[in-house]
Amino acid sequence: MLKIKNLSVSVKQKKILKNVNLTINKGEIHVIMGPNGSGKSTLASIIAGKKDYKINKGKILFENKELNFLAPEERAHLGIFLSFQDPVEIPGISILNFIRISLNSIRKANCKKEIDSYQFLKKIRNVSDLLKIDKNFLSRDLNEGFSGGEKKRNEIFQMCMINPKLSILDEMDSGLDIDAMKTLSLGINKLKNKNNSILIITHYQRLLNYIIPDYVHVLDKGKIVKSGNKELALKIESKGYDWIKN
Repeated sequence: MLKIKNLSVSVKQKKILKNVNLTINKGEIHVIMGPNGSGKSTLASIIAGKKDYKINKGKILFENKELNFLAPEERAHLGIFLSFQDPVEIPGISILNFIRISLNSIRKANCKKEIDSYQFLKKIRNVSDLLKIDKNFLSRDLNEGFSGGEKKRNEIFQMCMINPKLSILDEMDSGLDIDAMKTLSLGINKLKNKNNSILIITHYQRLLNYIIPDYVHVLDKGKIVKSGNKELALKIESKGYDWIKN
């Protein structure tokens, strides 16, 4: 589904990613871990098409389509979703209206009719029940006055509603208590199927108590220095990252 080939990226002439190679197939969950400043969020941002990053060399392919020069909204229309570490507040637009606009924008780009009200409300009910979200929460303006946990729950709600092909979750577990983490993990696990993929960026192994990844990668100084399974994350939890460098 996603193939990154020899990707090198810089910001203001500072090299952040260096010859990164990564392949994510349908139905897989990949986790990227690494020290602060290793380039994890940069990798997420460059896949989603955020500005301010320069690709020096390499390619990003999604379902064999090159993404390098596509705008963020074009990538979203193809089925790529990025959850932000700190989503922006948008006063005057409710969560429900934002979701409807997003869904219909994607459907229009893929030559589909707008979602009808019955199906939209049915989906809202199913997803909000799954994530234990009160209906009054959904009428609030997007992220305005939200706590960190509320913002992240809203991001997972959006992801489950949109049902993207590739979900990129950038430090969704940061600052969450155990109950919130269990609820969000439930949503992620329910979303996963054989036709989509999930890329999780995290500092902590604890999220992987609830989500079982197919692959764990360690990013350090802009390079993937080690790959493995969940056992690699457990080893990092107990020993840190220094043993990988030695």
